[in-house]
Amino acid sequence: MNAVNQGDVQYSTENGIATVEFYHPLSNSLPGKVLAKLANTITELGSNDEALVIIVHSAGERAFCAGASFDELVAIDDLEVGKVFFSGFANVINACRKCPKLIIGRVQGKAVGGGVGFASAFDYTMATKFASVKLSELAVGIGPFVVGPAVERKIGLSAMSQLAIDATEWQTAEWARAKGLYTEIFDTADEMDQAIQTLANKLCKSNPEAMRLLKQVFWEGTEHWDTLLAERAAMSGQLILSDFTKNAINSFKKK
Repeated sequence: MNAVNQGDVQYSTENGIATVEFYHPLSNSLPGKVLAKLANTITELGSNDEALVIIVHSAGERAFCAGASFDELVAIDDLEVGKVFFSGFANVINACRKCPKLIIGRVQGKAVGGGVGFASAFDYTMATKFASVKLSELAVGIGPFVVGPAVERKIGLSAMSQLAIDATEWQTAEWARAKGLYTEIFDTADEMDQAIQTLANKLCKSNPEAMRLLKQVFWEGTEHWDTLLAERAAMSGQLILSDFTKNAINSFKKK
């Protein structure tokens, strides 16, 4: 099966806790199919009365998310197709932003590009000490335009700029915690999972309306993001058509 057609999103709900898992065999990279299903799942759970709190995680023990699917990126040959692909990331971020339920993120390993954007869009993100971060977009001829607003909102312009400009270097999980991307980091995934479960159980006993209003407060000032992220997706969609970017991505794939 073509890598673009692989991957999936699944969810379950138990005792008020909805758990969403996304997966792709290539280090949990993100083709359009997975992005669309992830955004739709989060949106649907936002209106599901059985879900009081949402946990989002990826499958496996290693990478949390490798970012955009390179196989899909190099196949883009039309501006509109490019805009649609990058809008997939915008849709996930906006789904997290608009969801009236608090979202806990679980980051077990390295996060690249869109993965950093997702970690930034969650309301409370826990990680292991192995969860280094990198915004690699500039290194492959584009830029973190779509995820940038979410990352900047979470860690500030200075730290986001550091990630965006030094696009080939990893920053440690401790760096990410110090900047505010992660709320806590743990030595093992088991320790992280225990902390996530404890927090989720506490939130299930909280007033749903209070949590909804609290989330509105957290996201104040982002009401224009539907338009902003669509504009950013168009910027990336244009850049992906250039020979420079195509060559950079193909070179990166061969490493």
